[in-house]
Amino acid sequence: MLSAHTVSVVREAEYALMASVPDGALMRRAAAGLAAECVRLLPRVYGSRVVLLVGGGDNGGDALYAGALLASRGAAVRALLAGGSAHEGGVDALRSAGGRIRTFADGGTDGADMFDADLIVDGLIGIGGRGGLREPHATLAVLASNAPVPVVAVDVPSGVDADTGEVAGAAVRADATVTFGTHKPGLFVDPGAERAGRVRLVDIGLGSELPGPELVCPQAVDIASLLPAPGAEADKYRRGVLAVRAGSDPYRGAAVLCVGGALRTGVGMIRFGGGKGVADQVIGRWPETVADLRDPQSSTDLSPGRVAAVVIGPGRGTHPANADELRAVLDSDVPVLVDADGLTLLAGNGGGPLTGLLRGRTAQTLLTPHAGELSRLLDADRADVEARRLEHAALAADRFRCTVLLKGSTTVVAHPGAPAVANPTGTPLLATAGSGDVLSGSVGALLASGLPAREAAMCGAYLHGRAASLARGGAPISASDLLDALPLAVAEVSRNRRG
Repeated sequence: MLSAHTVSVVREAEYALMASVPDGALMRRAAAGLAAECVRLLPRVYGSRVVLLVGGGDNGGDALYAGALLASRGAAVRALLAGGSAHEGGVDALRSAGGRIRTFADGGTDGADMFDADLIVDGLIGIGGRGGLREPHATLAVLASNAPVPVVAVDVPSGVDADTGEVAGAAVRADATVTFGTHKPGLFVDPGAERAGRVRLVDIGLGSELPGPELVCPQAVDIASLLPAPGAEADKYRRGVLAVRAGSDPYRGAAVLCVGGALRTGVGMIRFGGGKGVADQVIGRWPETVADLRDPQSSTDLSPGRVAAVVIGPGRGTHPANADELRAVLDSDVPVLVDADGLTLLAGNGGGPLTGLLRGRTAQTLLTPHAGELSRLLDADRADVEARRLEHAALAADRFRCTVLLKGSTTVVAHPGAPAVANPTGTPLLATAGSGDVLSGSVGALLASGLPAREAAMCGAYLHGRAASLARGGAPISASDLLDALPLAVAEVSRNRRG
């Protein structure tokens, strides 16, 4: 797992470490790592042209000291100061190494410095920046982002909130970000993640001073360690029986996709509950499915039956009878995943009996909203949810006492009392009708296998993203393409299994 910590935690760890090391040691370590990344991005060091964008804090100091190291190796380094002050030691080091320094307003520069460079280093605003960039930082950020040369951000791209990934106004768009001591949550969560480019962590010795992470970003080896691996004595019941309550006459495809997602992720058996027309279509596509004709509008017994987990909601409808079905499922003692129309029923229910059942469950519960659905559940503005995804996912997890998988450009998973999860395999290819139905089935299969809700959500989101990338080699896909690609994703990840 890649671990990320908030700014306040990083600051405390830095202060504790600085008490035990010589003055300036942390900045020298950071600058050396930053300079090494710059060397990797330059076609050569000697004779190359490097522009430093320098703010008044330690972030600018890191850039200046790194620039001094590059200048000592023959690079032509120019520093543009965003204000009247800069880190004095860094300024002296750069001048001593032969670098040049000017204030941005001097000479009325119009950005020509950046367009006549081989590399730009963004040292404007560090991890303490909040809100939109002020001038002249905002103008410099725009100029750097539009320059036709690589941009390296120091710790976090200027204009990106290090804790949340929020971008309020202008922000640097980096090709690479060199971050120090630990990752920052905003580097993994859009829109900040999209601005960060490739992220490289430089160890400056903070590890022993850091507590547990605020957020984690799983890698293939982590997912491989969690995925169930059927043993020699496995049978369909040990692998998990999943009840799927999805689809309705207007939305039969949702049921087909949800069941397919579960089967292709490796569930032992599906018990599909729904009307005959939908069941016939599901079985026509997936004949291994067991039909359980429990139409919420005609059945008297809406309990999930003897199953290991339930997925409910995709394409199901919002008729009052569907609310009765959701109530019966939530009243059971089996793990439940609620998606789509099930979430609409919860949101429409407000603070009534359904949400009360949700909060009172002792079994695993997982909600899988997109931003619009979560905004309705929380009675929040959708734009606010999109801007601060971690905050709103965590709020919902705490309010409803369950796991929340918030779908979107960055899928995040929140669970009360546990680090948030940012999925690294997301891709715009998934922005297609029905992909969420496949995800519900895939995560439901993992729930039925016995994985806790947080781990099932983490693994399902990872596999879903990899399936999208594998399906057609990066070309556009439909949700149906994911069904053939999910086994490829499982196989790819499983090759990372230790032992």
